Amino acid sequence: FNEQNFIFQQSKTKDLLSPADLIPRLEDALGKFSRRDAAEVLQPVRTAVPLQKHGGFMGLMPTYMEKDGVLSTKFVCFYKREEGSTLPAVQATVVLLDPEYGNVKAVMDGEVITAMRTAAVSAISAKLLMPPQAEVLAILGTGKQALSHCRVFTEMFSFKELRVWSRTKEGAARFIRSIDGPVQGCSTAEEAVRGADVIVTVTGSTQPVLFGQWVKAGAHVAAVGACRPDWRELDDVLMKEAVVYADSREGAMLESGDVILSGAEVFAELGDVINGTKAAHREKTTVFKSLGMGVEDAVSAQLVFDRWKAQAGKF
Repeated sequence: FNEQNFIFQQSKTKDLLSPADLIPRLEDALGKFSRRDAAEVLQPVRTAVPLQKHGGFMGLMPTYMEKDGVLSTKFVCFYKREEGSTLPAVQATVVLLDPEYGNVKAVMDGEVITAMRTAAVSAISAKLLMPPQAEVLAILGTGKQALSHCRVFTEMFSFKELRVWSRTKEGAARFIRSIDGPVQGCSTAEEAVRGADVIVTVTGSTQPVLFGQWVKAGAHVAAVGACRPDWRELDDVLMKEAVVYADSREGAMLESGDVILSGAEVFAELGDVINGTKAAHREKTTVFKSLGMGVEDAVSAQLVFDRWKAQAGKF
């Protein structure tokens, strides 16, 4: 590689990315995306190529931010793994390019970026939509996204109680060992979410694991899994009773089984709330359906690159 082309492996990316720095940039990017100004954000809906033999998909997520001079794409492979599989469910790489010359500036391991920006956007949804004085956080799932969500949410908010549920005792035990502070492991998803003010679903499920009859009125749900049109985490009752928000309306209508199969209406994008064009209905039960967007990867990758340049004294 020449002096303007770098590989950022997982450890380096993690050192250069923090929620405190990332969240303001993501809020700005979400607002820009929802204004639909092509000079601010050009981002097509993710292209998904089936990997039928392996039970997965390759997603391509390009983004161009003309005014900010940011051009990037993420390649992400995601799979529906059998329970107990040792193979990764998600693998990702983010490429940052020079928009004028077209050359690659940096290649970054996408695992940290994907985990961090997804959790940060979910935390933004909670900041905007969760009930005042929220005290109980419940997390369904115990994988890498569950860990990143736990760390970002507990850094941003002061919950008095944290609950977690996993399909397996091993998963719950591993999660609890990885977290600093008290965590209540729950034997059922219902036990975890009953009375919770904020619920995060980060599972690999293709069928509902969270049911509306369990959810406290006025609670906020950040639904992160089920990123295919025939996959679900939430049941019809919850989707139809809640006010539904998304990162991208187009993405939700094309990719989210929770939205498509329930027939629920997407009330607004998070960017609409940030821009002040749609209301944040904190007094009602709310669902944020997260699909993930290229612009989130773009600003995260640019932040990593900018911080590296500042530390290295480059350019």
